[in-house]
Amino acid sequence: MRTAQVSSECLNINEIFYSIQGEGPYTGCAAVFVRLAGCTMGCSWCDTKYAAQTNMRLAPQSILDEIKKYNCPRIVITGGEPCEQQITPLLDLLHSNGFEIHIETNGSINIDTQKVKCLTVSPKRNPHPEMLKKADAIKCVVDDNPQSSSQALDYQKYLKNGATLFIQPEGNKKENLIKCLELIKQNPQIRLSVQLHKLIDVK
Repeated sequence: MRTAQVSSECLNINEIFYSIQGEGPYTGCAAVFVRLAGCTMGCSWCDTKYAAQTNMRLAPQSILDEIKKYNCPRIVITGGEPCEQQITPLLDLLHSNGFEIHIETNGSINIDTQKVKCLTVSPKRNPHPEMLKKADAIKCVVDDNPQSSSQALDYQKYLKNGATLFIQPEGNKKENLIKCLELIKQNPQIRLSVQLHKLIDVK
């Protein structure tokens, strides 16, 4: 469990782009993605290693101006790990301008999520219990680790009313997908999440 770093008003941004959500409860929905740069977790299998690079430093108002270029009310703040930066001013600004805020995080840093429409926690190492309890979706990766399936099921105890546990085959690999399907058949209360954007080859 960690504490968000105190930073200047500007945020380190890797990219801002308009696409569809490829994972979790809003799969297939249009969204503007604000990908913050940097993550200290350093997972070897991370599929967004490029997000370590800061391509721009923008104040919340400048981020809002960029977002307004797209006719979409849904904003996904992702990374990297977005909660390692001080994103509260950005959340406040987006909320006051009527945007629907989604956050994707590893959950290791506890932040105020009262203005967040959908909090998706993809737990890695040492997720904060309060973030798990506040999550609207907990998304776990199933890979070639024999324990990954049982570890995913352990997170069910944190689900609040209406929250969902998603399991996702690492790399969309067939062998991992088979594991996920078997797990869902045995536990019909959980759901499958595939990386749709990769399957249809869009950003």
